[in-house]
Amino acid sequence: MTKKTQRSGGAPAVPALSYTSGPGRWVLAVTVLGSGIASLDATVVNIALPTIGRAFHTGIAALQWVMNGYTLTLAAFLLIGGSLGDRFGRRRVYLIGIVWFALASAACGLAPGAGFLIAARVLQGVGAALLTPGSLAILEASFVPADRARAIGAWSGLSGVAVAAGPLVGGYLISAASWRWIFYINVPIAVAVVALGARHVPESRDPGATGKLDYAGALAGVVFLTGITFAFIEAPVLGWTSPAVLTMAVAGVLALAAFLVRERRAATPMLPLPIFADRQFAATNAVTFLVYAALTGATFLLPVMLQIVWGYSPLASGLALLPLTVIMLALSARSGQLATRIGPRLQMSAGPVVVGAGLALLTLATYGSGYLLYVLPAVVLFGLGLAITVAPLTATAMSAAPAQLSGIASAVNNDVARFGGLLAVAVLPALAGLTGTAYLHADTLAAGFRTAALISGALCAAGGVLAAFTITNPPRAPRPAGAPAPAECIHCGLDAPPLTTSPGQAVGAK
Repeated sequence: MTKKTQRSGGAPAVPALSYTSGPGRWVLAVTVLGSGIASLDATVVNIALPTIGRAFHTGIAALQWVMNGYTLTLAAFLLIGGSLGDRFGRRRVYLIGIVWFALASAACGLAPGAGFLIAARVLQGVGAALLTPGSLAILEASFVPADRARAIGAWSGLSGVAVAAGPLVGGYLISAASWRWIFYINVPIAVAVVALGARHVPESRDPGATGKLDYAGALAGVVFLTGITFAFIEAPVLGWTSPAVLTMAVAGVLALAAFLVRERRAATPMLPLPIFADRQFAATNAVTFLVYAALTGATFLLPVMLQIVWGYSPLASGLALLPLTVIMLALSARSGQLATRIGPRLQMSAGPVVVGAGLALLTLATYGSGYLLYVLPAVVLFGLGLAITVAPLTATAMSAAPAQLSGIASAVNNDVARFGGLLAVAVLPALAGLTGTAYLHADTLAAGFRTAALISGALCAAGGVLAAFTITNPPRAPRPAGAPAPAECIHCGLDAPPLTTSPGQAVGAK
C-alpha cells in the first residue's frame, strides 16, 4: 500500500511507498537499473583497454585518459549532483543524468579515434555524477521510514550483482562482438529506465534547499583535477619542462587555491571545509585515499597485464577479479557488524595491511599464466582485506560528521576514493616505467607490473599504519531495548565506497 505525506514548507504531497507495494517495487527497479549501468561501466572498461589500445594504436597515456576522463568529471560534479536533485527535483535530475549517460555511451561506442573516445568519456562522467547520488536520494525520499533500510539493502545487493556481472557481460561482448558494445548496451537499458521512471517514480525535492548552487566551486574543481591529471599523465612523455605540462600543472595548483578560497567564503559551499576539522573524519578520509589509490592503480594494470603477457581473453581477464566482488558481497555486512561491536580501529588498521599483502602477492601473476596458482591467491587475500576494511571505514567517515552533514560526509568519502583512484591511474604507470607503447611489450609490462603491485601494496599498508595511529574507537553506549541494530554496509563497490551507510540518508538527501 502507499501513503501520502505532506512536505514541509507548503510543498506538494509526495507518495511514501511501502517496500512490498507494486509502486515501491517499480521505484526500486528504476533506481537499480539506472545505477547499474554506471556500475557496469566501472567494471568493464578496464577489461577493454588492451583491445582499445590495439584498435587505435595508442600509448598507455591514452588508455589512462579513457579511465580518468570519466573519473575526473564524476569526481568533480558528484557533490553538486545531489544538490541539483534537491533543488530541481530528484527524479528530474536522475532521468536527465540517465539520458546524458546514454547519449555519451553511444558516442563512446561510435568513437572513430582515441581523442573522441576520451571526450565522450568525460561527458559520460558528467551524466554519472547526476544519476549516481540521485538513485539513493530517490529511495530515501520515496519510501516510508520503516522500509527505507530494506529498500536500500535491496538496492545494495542488486547493485552488487551488476558489479559482479560486469566482467562476465563485458568480456563476452568484447569477445563475441566488439569493445564498442560495452557502451552500446547502456542505451536500451537507459531507454527502459527513462520510460519506467517517468511513469512510476514520484518526484521529490528538498523545500529547505535555498541559496545559490556552488557552480564556481564545481568549475574550480574541474580545472584542478584536469590540470593535475594532465601533468601527471603527459609529463613522462612530454617532460615536466614542457610548456603544456607546466601550464596545466600551474593551472591545477591555482584552481585548487581558488577552490579552497571559494569553499571557505561561499554561503552555501559545495564542500563545507569545517567538516575536516574533526580528526577522525580527516583521518578516515586519508585512509580512504590511500586504500583506493592502491586498489585502483593495481586493478587498472592487472587486466592489461593478463591479456598482453599471458594471452588471457577479455572474458578471462574480466573474471579474474570476480572472487573479489563475491567476497565483498558475502562478508561486508558481517564486517560492519563486527566493527559495531568492537570499534573500527582494529579493522581499519589490519585490513589495509592485508589488502597490501594481497596486492604485493599479485607479483606472482607475472611468473606464470595459471590462474589458480598465480592469480587467485592474491585476489582472495586482498578481497578479504577489503571486506575487513571498507564497511568500518565508510561507517566511521559517516559517524564522525554531524548528523545534519551525513549526506555530505558520505559524498566526500566517495569523492576522496575516486580522487585517489584518479591520481593512481595517472601516476602509477610512470613510476612503474610503463610509458608510451611499453605496455605492448610483454617483458617490459611484466616488470612494470611487479613494480606497480609492490608500490600499491606499500601504499595500502601505509593506510593501515596511519589508521593505527589516528583512528579511535567511540565510547560504547548501550542500545535501548527494542532499538534496531545499526545499518551495515551491505555492498561496497570496487571503485568507491557506497554513497550511504545509514537508512534514509543519501547523497543529496537532507
